[in-house]
Amino acid sequence: MLREDALRAIYPELETRVVVTIMGAVAVELYTLGHRHNFFYLEHAMGLASSMGLGIALSLPEQQVIVIDGDGSLLMNLGTLSTMARYKPKNLLHIVFDNESLLSVGGFPTATATGTDLAGIARASGVPHVLEAHTPESLKTVVVDALASNTLTTIISKVEAIGPKTFHMDLPLLENRFQFKRKLAEMHATGQHMRT
Repeated sequence: MLREDALRAIYPELETRVVVTIMGAVAVELYTLGHRHNFFYLEHAMGLASSMGLGIALSLPEQQVIVIDGDGSLLMNLGTLSTMARYKPKNLLHIVFDNESLLSVGGFPTATATGTDLAGIARASGVPHVLEAHTPESLKTVVVDALASNTLTTIISKVEAIGPKTFHMDLPLLENRFQFKRKLAEMHATGQHMRT
């Protein structure tokens, strides 16, 4: 499965929810599909999208938060799985695209290329709902189901190690930060609930 196709399949579920992505290919491909002020592309902080998403989910329990992660990023911060499992925010969905590669920083293989099982680690960490989906259609189905379940969920999806032709985005990091902060403040102040 191509990550771009996977993102396109789940984009309707992302549009109205708080979304935090890792840097690199995921950020560029989601931005290309259509940027929204409730999307934050966590650049230059590899490994920390899940931690940021967890913090937002805990501080804004009325909002559904989706983290779009990668295998290399998650492997840099494996402790995030046990921390998420400790707090079990019902409004957090953690999607991990596993291409067995550090694609955005040179394409070096990750531990999943030699057998590390991220779904198994998530289960052993105590994440209550762990799923795998390896086609765009199955990913869309499990994302919809996970959001409806109101249960902390991690989804692992194998994707090909193919990225965009360029990693350039016409959105400065600081502007994305300010847009996102203003959107979260607006949602909190107005009591606006993202679609559930």
